[in-house]
Amino acid sequence: MADLAEVSAFIASSFPQTKCVVREVGKGGATVFHEVGPAELRPGGTVSGPVLMAVADVALYVAILGEIGIVPLTVTTSLTINFLRKPSAERGIVGVCRLLKLGRALAVGEVWLHSEGLDEPVAHVVGTYSIPPGVRS
Repeated sequence: MADLAEVSAFIASSFPQTKCVVREVGKGGATVFHEVGPAELRPGGTVSGPVLMAVADVALYVAILGEIGIVPLTVTTSLTINFLRKPSAERGIVGVCRLLKLGRALAVGEVWLHSEGLDEPVAHVVGTYSIPPGVRS
């Protein structure tokens, strides 16, 4: 298992391009935050789909690393997103992940994405990650 400090340090050093900040990790889940500015918006004044997908992918990765430890070659094998409503252009995006299954070779989780401070979700994501052989027995 990896704690908040370990996962945060790993994400910051291995993915310096990400704007995601790890807020919580553990107990089969994780919460991440992504600030929203002009670079994250698409025409029409909404947060772009790639930003939402990135937040979900990082949240799922962080939740898994929180359970199995820092295993860099744990990789996304599928990510399905349902866009539910327009995110606020004035609020950051919060991704809350819950792992549904953590097996030896695969992990499956769901992520709810919200505009910070608002209750209604803007997207729902389900993803699967591949865990390298020998990590979990």
